[in-house]
Amino acid sequence: MKLIDIVVPCYNEEEVLPMFIEETNKVISTISDYRFRYIFVNDGSKDKTLDILRTFASRFINVKYISFSRNFGKESAMYAGLEHSTGDYVIIMDADLQHPPKMFPQMIQGIQEGNDCCALYRAKQKGESKIRQFVSKIFFSFQNKISDVKMPDGAVDFRIMSRKMVDSIIKLSEVQRFSKGIFCWVGFKTKWIEYENVERPAGETKWSIISLFKYALDGITSFSVAPLRFIAILGFIISFLTFLYIIITLIQTLCFGIDVPGYVTTLCATLFLGGIIEMSVGVLGEYIGRVYIETKRRPIYIESESNFDDM
Repeated sequence: MKLIDIVVPCYNEEEVLPMFIEETNKVISTISDYRFRYIFVNDGSKDKTLDILRTFASRFINVKYISFSRNFGKESAMYAGLEHSTGDYVIIMDADLQHPPKMFPQMIQGIQEGNDCCALYRAKQKGESKIRQFVSKIFFSFQNKISDVKMPDGAVDFRIMSRKMVDSIIKLSEVQRFSKGIFCWVGFKTKWIEYENVERPAGETKWSIISLFKYALDGITSFSVAPLRFIAILGFIISFLTFLYIIITLIQTLCFGIDVPGYVTTLCATLFLGGIIEMSVGVLGEYIGRVYIETKRRPIYIESESNFDDM
């Protein structure tokens, strides 16, 4: 029987974990011809998440867990789970049950059809605010236009992947990760399945508007240099317009004499150019900062506890 590892990043999920294991066990018990193993990754939780994972490991022989020394982020947790996986296939899903386990049979069928990956995207973002839905739509539209990495609107991390695809992802050991883009960048034949998002049954989301903005910024800068090209083109346009203004001013001066420049015009031009310069420095700084962090070659995560060595 082929083994399917289920990688589950966890951060302060003590309220929902018992429901998660119960609902997921119900589903996998109905699937024959496959063995399932959980790989929980505790991403520096401050509640009783780790204690619950220890309890799971003592009760179920198919539960493995990794605990980080601190919070390294969901991207690092997913990487750690993939790195520790040995299954023929690997499922990545959240612990909050917004990635419904009932989709497993359909996902496995997608793999059986000859695909290396079967990924899901949300048809309706149930339970999320209109602002988050709008920002999400804008991000996916913008990302697909400026990057060679394409993904459908509402794409999530919830997916099943073949062993060779997982091994390819593990080779990409960049510290600042944007897994949605990495999954698409490595290629492989992928089938996309639409599903309706469900509300979290317990606990609270860990994603604020600010954290989502930072995540989107990571996605844009990880797979596109379009912002750098934009400021280069903008700089050329401003330089060209400035050159035209100088020519016009010289002609006016030669023909009509010296004209005293207006205060408002000078102020507006100065503020406009100052804003452009600040924006350009910010975009350059974002890319340089990423290079700076990557050159440090720090580990993606630090493990403080695990039961993988237990026999």
